[in-house]
Formats: sequence, structure tokens, C-alpha cells
Amino acid sequence: MVKLISTGSPFEKIMGYSRAVVKGPWCFVSGVTGYDYETMTIPDDVAEQTKNCFKTIKWALEQGGFEMADIVRVQYTVTDVAFVDQIIPVLGARLGEIRPAATMVIAGLIKPEMKVEIEVTALKE
Repeated sequence: MVKLISTGSPFEKIMGYSRAVVKGPWCFVSGVTGYDYETMTIPDDVAEQTKNCFKTIKWALEQGGFEMADIVRVQYTVTDVAFVDQIIPVLGARLGEIRPAATMVIAGLIKPEMKVEIEVTALKE
């Protein structure tokens, strides 16, 4: 059985994807950018965007019956290498104890206001 999770973001419907998909013991959370989905606003500060990413990721995991500690894989996409030092404290605060396998890529995102995108995979044993 597959469970599809949505934040209600207009991007999900327009682009044809789910915020997260649960299949068996796995939860795949799509790339999350720094929007606050309650207000559909995005802060300019990359650290604040990163905090918003983790807020949405935590919410999506909980909707699927998972928790942050279940994260086994994370991919970060950051639009400028200069932002990395600004987000490291947020990454450490959210995942420092969990320590999933990780990849960081420096690349552009689909909207100029987006500075970071985070995708995770979780496994419930």
C-alpha cells in the first residue's frame, strides 16, 4: 500500500508530485525548499529557509508515521557555496545526532528566491 502526503502547496498539484510517499517501511520526502507553507512566504535568510525545510520535513514524516530519527539519507541542494557556512549550524542541530548518509550539491533551483532544498529518505525498522 502506498500513502501519498501533501502539504497543499500549489507546486505539488501543478508539477504532479507528493510532498512524501510512504511505501512499506520507507518514507521518501521530496525536495523541500524554505517556504513557510502556512503563509506561502519564504524568508531571504538561507538559515531561516533551512529551518523551514526541516519544519516541513518533520511534518511530512509525522504524517507518514515516521520521525526525524528515522532519516537514513539526506540530499542538500544549495544555490551558492557561500551559503554553506550559514546553514551548517542548522544541519548539525537537526541531524547531528541522527547522522544519515548525506550528499550536498551546489546548483540552481527553480525560483531565484529558493536558496536551499532538502530531500530525505526515512526507514522505520
